[in-house]
Amino acid sequence: MDIDRFIADCIAASQETDAQAAINDVLARAVSEPAAVLAALGEPDKAGLNVLLSSPTLTIFAATWTPQMNLMPHNHLMWANIGIYTGREDNIFWKRTPEGIKAFGAEALFAKDTTMLREDAVHSVTNPLQRFTGGIHIYGGDFFDTRRSQWNPETLEEEPSDGARIRDIFQRENERLGL
Repeated sequence: MDIDRFIADCIAASQETDAQAAINDVLARAVSEPAAVLAALGEPDKAGLNVLLSSPTLTIFAATWTPQMNLMPHNHLMWANIGIYTGREDNIFWKRTPEGIKAFGAEALFAKDTTMLREDAVHSVTNPLQRFTGGIHIYGGDFFDTRRSQWNPETLEEEPSDGARIRDIFQRENERLGL
C-alpha cells in the first residue's frame, strides 16, 4: 500500500457527488489487502491515532486499539468510514431518546470489513480480542477541531468531547498497560 497514493485517492474521491461512498470504495480496496496495509503502517503495538491527513474537509488516521480496549458512546457530527486491517472492532449503535441515548444495534468489523456512519451516528467501540486491532478511519470534516459529545459509559450522561479528549483516552490506555 502506498500511503501517499491512498491519501490522494481519498482526496480525489471527496470531490464526487457522494463523497462518503466514493471514499469508502477507496478504503475497501485498501483494507482488502491487510498485509499491504500492515507493511505500510506497521503492526499495532500501542493505542494511538496515526494521523495521515488533517484538513477542514477530510481527516484520515490509522486508529490502533489495545487488547480489550473500549471507547464510550460518542458522536462525530460528520460522516465517518471505518476499515479494519487487523483484529476486530465491535460497534454498538445508539439513538437519542427523550431520556438520553439507548442502544439499538451492533456491527462486528473484521479485517477487510468497512462501514459507513452517518453524520448523526452515535456509537461505542470495543476491541474484544486479546491482541491489537488496527483500522483506518476517515471523516468528512476536521475530526480534531470539532466539538462533539461523548456519553459516560456508566450513567449515559452526555459530556463534551473533542479530538484532544479522544487522544487522552488512547494515551491513558497505553499508560494502563505500561506501554
